[in-house]
Amino acid sequence: MSELERPLRGSVVVVTGGTGGIGLETGRALVAAGAQVALGDLDGERAAEAAAALGEGNFGARLDVTDMSSFEGFIDQVEEKLGPVDALVNNAGVMILGALDEESEEATTRSIQVNLFGVINGTKIAMRRMKPRGHGQIVNIASQAGKTGFPGGSTYCATKFAVVGLCESIRNELAGTGVGVTCVMPGPVRTELAAGIGNARGVRWLLPSEVGEGITRAIVTGQAEVWLPASTRFIQPPTSLLSAPARDWLMRAFNADSVLAHKGEDPGRIAYEKKALGDG
Repeated sequence: MSELERPLRGSVVVVTGGTGGIGLETGRALVAAGAQVALGDLDGERAAEAAAALGEGNFGARLDVTDMSSFEGFIDQVEEKLGPVDALVNNAGVMILGALDEESEEATTRSIQVNLFGVINGTKIAMRRMKPRGHGQIVNIASQAGKTGFPGGSTYCATKFAVVGLCESIRNELAGTGVGVTCVMPGPVRTELAAGIGNARGVRWLLPSEVGEGITRAIVTGQAEVWLPASTRFIQPPTSLLSAPARDWLMRAFNADSVLAHKGEDPGRIAYEKKALGDG
């Protein structure tokens, strides 16, 4: 990311879910842009190791985004060690798949707690700290599944639709305060969260590093929406004008209806979902 010329030098940025995938690659991109980075994760030891690997002056510790007191305590630690938080990336998330009527209550609750309550908790904390300073950027990781509902991922899609709506609302609540809001909407990304899912026709998979660089650019520029790949921004608006039967036909035509629905018995998928539920 040489074109950014380290524009975040001196900035403090928090990344939740920071020990792997998008979170860790975002941390790397932020450090390359000059930021000091704080990585939060349920595995505090791993978070500390990941932060140390990013270089001197970074911080990592345990964070449970579903617990407001844990989130507050983590931010307190960050600000004590690194200084006031300039940007918060609400990245932590889970994707537990299956038909809605077959989904366990545990899976439903876990998805909503992490993907929605976790983002709301972080957003509240950031707003309360950034508004008095008149400066900051809140970055919420949604998904293109926050714009289109995919069979087999109903609860996941519902949480991501909610994050998109949250971003729309708080962006206007924060107008004129100096605090910005970014909604990030990636397509499929090669991380363990996406293990075993299918492929839609014409859809390019992203690398986590591409998403991390997109997030970093958005913090630098204050961009309100980030679509990845960028070309997908121009697909959704015209599609939304179609009737529901026409949208459903397009989904089937491009095989998008089976991307989340036919996960099969992929070992990586099984292992990931056990971990997401706290069983692995």
